[in-house]
Amino acid sequence: MILNPIGSSPTINTGGTSANTDPAAMQDRFLKLLVAQLNNQDPMNPLDNAQMTTQMAQINTVTGLQQLNLTMQTMAEQFTTMQQIQGTSMIGRSVLSEGDSLTTTDGVATGQFDLASAATNVRVDIVTPGGVVVGSVDLGALGKGRGDFEWDASQYAGDTSSLHFVVNASTAEGAVDATPLTQSKVVATGSSAGALTLTLENGDTVNYANIRGVL
Repeated sequence: MILNPIGSSPTINTGGTSANTDPAAMQDRFLKLLVAQLNNQDPMNPLDNAQMTTQMAQINTVTGLQQLNLTMQTMAEQFTTMQQIQGTSMIGRSVLSEGDSLTTTDGVATGQFDLASAATNVRVDIVTPGGVVVGSVDLGALGKGRGDFEWDASQYAGDTSSLHFVVNASTAEGAVDATPLTQSKVVATGSSAGALTLTLENGDTVNYANIRGVL
């Protein structure tokens, strides 16, 4: 007769901890059930040593897993706290994340992008919210990786903060994927699902893992 140590016994709360998850309570419940089983066993078919050993191994395994889960949960909480503390050093720093906004300083608009592979022709178009191209920058051939450009924003009479850019890259075989990057300052930090997040001055909140560069 094999006793299941994880039976459907009543739940007892001790100091706010569920008896179903407290390793000490589980051991106590198991021992009480084992004693009750020994007292009420069939004399013609007594509980043998192999059965008792199996049941002890079961409770030890379950207890070990519960303790491991509690340890890992505590470590995860401490890691999240350390991430947030370290993340405060990012406040005030400029970072690059995916986006097509321009950075304009003293009449010069700049932007950066990542090329998935080398391209023989790279052109950046400056575009209004309505899709009208108001300027272009020809960069020629560029290798795989990070690229940047400058555009004279003084030639545009409107609000440059509303402009964005589009990267057109290609080779003789076809188009090359290009990821536009926007520059923004970090104004706050936080966490989501255990991961560090950064709040940018443009209002976006991005996961730290998605930051492409720190300036």
